[in-house]
Amino acid sequence: MNSFRTRLTLIMIAMIALSVSAAGLFMVKTFKENHINALEDNMVREMQIISAKMNWKSGEISSLYDYYTNEAKELQRYAGARVTFIRNDGVVLGDSNGDPRDMDNHLNRAEIKEALATGTGRSIRASETVKQNMMYVAIPVTVVPGQAPDVIRLAMSLKEVDESIRQLTMMLFLGLLVLFLIAAFISYRLALGLTKPLEQITKVAKRIKNMDYLARVKVTKQDEIGELGNAINAMADSLQIQMTRIQQNENQLESVLDNMINGIVMIDLNGKIVLMNRRAEEVLGFSARELVGRHYAEAKQQYELSQMIQEGLKSKQHLREEITFYFPEERLLELNLVPIHPEGNDFSGVLLVLQDVSAIRRLERMRSEFVANVSHELKTPITAVKGFAETLLGGAVNDEETARSFLQIIFDESDRLNRLIGDILELSKIESRRVPLVFSPVEVDTFVHKSIKLMESEAVRKRIELSMNIEPGLYVEADEDRLRQIIMNLLSNGINYTPEGGRVSLKVEALGDDHIRIQISDSGIGIPKKDLPRIFERFYRVDKARSRSSGGTGLGLSIVKHLVELHKGTIAVTSDVGVGSTFTIELPVLQ
Repeated sequence: MNSFRTRLTLIMIAMIALSVSAAGLFMVKTFKENHINALEDNMVREMQIISAKMNWKSGEISSLYDYYTNEAKELQRYAGARVTFIRNDGVVLGDSNGDPRDMDNHLNRAEIKEALATGTGRSIRASETVKQNMMYVAIPVTVVPGQAPDVIRLAMSLKEVDESIRQLTMMLFLGLLVLFLIAAFISYRLALGLTKPLEQITKVAKRIKNMDYLARVKVTKQDEIGELGNAINAMADSLQIQMTRIQQNENQLESVLDNMINGIVMIDLNGKIVLMNRRAEEVLGFSARELVGRHYAEAKQQYELSQMIQEGLKSKQHLREEITFYFPEERLLELNLVPIHPEGNDFSGVLLVLQDVSAIRRLERMRSEFVANVSHELKTPITAVKGFAETLLGGAVNDEETARSFLQIIFDESDRLNRLIGDILELSKIESRRVPLVFSPVEVDTFVHKSIKLMESEAVRKRIELSMNIEPGLYVEADEDRLRQIIMNLLSNGINYTPEGGRVSLKVEALGDDHIRIQISDSGIGIPKKDLPRIFERFYRVDKARSRSSGGTGLGLSIVKHLVELHKGTIAVTSDVGVGSTFTIELPVLQ
């Protein structure tokens, strides 16, 4: 912008300089012409006076030389100019500055010829006699009527004229220089006034280019530049609205992509990855920063995935596969490769949708295992009941002792079957979250004492020592019935899997101000390390024979785990074979 301002200023100054120079030259020329014309007019008047007052003589030319020369010298004192008398044939009769006898014939001189032709002649040239630049003015004089006129000529040096012109030129130059400086200053101010708004508009345009859509031009005048500023402001308003809308759409799209449970990878038709959401990063084990902008083959993923993408880019068809991935962890993924045709345009790439179906397949497997386990668990007591009933019907009913034994077995199996069905229904309700929990403050000390008292008879029967260690003053917000179900299940397991003469202990302590910890330990048979991760699964038993003999359904720990999670707590187990097990529950004090 400064260069434009400079150029504009220089252009205006140059135009002013040219105008001033032309005016100066014209003024000098006009002054010189007017000065010379005035001098000529004055000389003509003087020669007319000389002609009127002169006593003209004729005769021998030798006598005329002296007469006219003396007259010329006399007149020079009054006229202040060189005086020359010239006869009609060009012979110089007298001259105030030279000897006429030595002078050339003047008939062909320009001023003489012009004077004889027009009545007045003028010529400016260097004089050979006085060696100066002279102005010659001549007029014809009729001495003898009927004869050709003679000529009077005055010559004046132009040295004074040139000096006057020089002084005038100097004064004019100084005046024009001052005028030029004033004009230059005014030009700069005008250029500044014109370019400053443009400079502001340029700055605002650059800020808008740098995405500062709040930048605005301050419009002070409603001229063409003001209209340009208004147009820039209107453009900025429109851009701000559009960019805000685009930003909102981008934020919404980014939020949707980042919070999708499926991984999304967009690949262009050249095989370059152009988009990855957060879930795709987790599934593939690569960050978007590593892969976006690079070819999909650089991901170093499984060969099946690369082949699928290559086939999708080639066929431009929807492809679907399930592939087991082993990095960054083992999981089963359902892959959908969808061709992209934006708004009916040509093929522009593919969209890879990654869905982790490991949990779904695991649930399906667990459902199948659950159905198989339920069928098996139901079949065992039913088979026993049916078998013993058939035996009784076959005649064993007549043997009272055998009949009583068989009926007791039938009763026990029926009771076990009833408990199994009850636990299955209970677990189903808990898993489907159809169990409404009624939270209320529970005093831990009183609650644990009641729970221990309920299990005392079973512990005494097996000569198991029950002990408790409770930090006083503890309260927890919980569903008391469901919390008792958790404690009773764990205490019952501890008693059932602890040999006679063993011990089961319950310890409750505070974890800071917002959690409590419940630990139930036994000195029982323990759980092998390999079985620890699965003991909370439905129907999973470490020792199936021992479980059935103890009357367990295999669902107790699964129910406990779900009830703890409904209380927003956690449960964990540590165990050593032959030493015992410890179940640790951590619950929040407030729900």
